[in-house]
Amino acid sequence: QVQLVESGGGLVQAGGSLRLSCAASGRTFSSYHMAWFRQAPGKEREFVAAISWSGSNTRYADSVKGRFTISRDNAKNTVYLQMNSLKPEDTAVYYCAADKGLLSNRVTGYSYWGQGTQVTVSS
Repeated sequence: QVQLVESGGGLVQAGGSLRLSCAASGRTFSSYHMAWFRQAPGKEREFVAAISWSGSNTRYADSVKGRFTISRDNAKNTVYLQMNSLKPEDTAVYYCAADKGLLSNRVTGYSYWGQGTQVTVSS
């Protein structure tokens, strides 16, 4: 099993940047694919980005391509989401997720979830 704790959320003006971190417990972090999802009030949880266990493969939602970058440091058991050129529509609770199965952009593709961190982008 793996436990996930997100950090780095906050309030930022449109056009600004934030970097989210997700720290994982356990000694097998490097065997998990990792992903970020987000959920805005009244909306379903949606895919943001994913990275393979080795870091060699990444995927992004069309809405964040070119603005967000997912990365991981297996030595630190941490996955990151660098968010640039933030927009008010990026406002949501951001969740980190992990799974050993196929790299996926589906909520159902991940077995382990963090508690989330709030990102608010003001216009």
